[in-house]
Amino acid sequence: MRHHAATVLLAAGLLLTGCSKTDGKADAKPSPSKAVSKADAFLHAVRAANVKSWTKKGPTDDELLDYPQEWCDALDAGHSVKWLFTTVGDGGSLYPIGVDWGTYEADADAVLVMGVKAYCPRNLADVKEQLRATGEY
Repeated sequence: MRHHAATVLLAAGLLLTGCSKTDGKADAKPSPSKAVSKADAFLHAVRAANVKSWTKKGPTDDELLDYPQEWCDALDAGHSVKWLFTTVGDGGSLYPIGVDWGTYEADADAVLVMGVKAYCPRNLADVKEQLRATGEY
């Protein structure tokens, strides 16, 4: 009886193996890609850029992350880059500057581009065009 049960199990195993489409290799399954958040993409770009304005003192991540969505909202509302960075009068006052850190204009332009690229890439071409028109980018 043991021999008969072993034969049946062996036969069943061979049938299952014969029905599978593998040739001894594991089926390749696509690995799920990790989604990178907008904030992480922006901060990674800023860190990689080594912003010269911030070599002595720069913004914290939280301070810096206050800007990109506000830039995008203002751009979506039809405001210009010049308006974003105008800190007096009827400007957006969205120039990247804090109480104890500042940003050179060329660095601010570059950080703006990084923020727009991460948060609202639909505005990227227009932002770059505006910056190029001023000769600043």
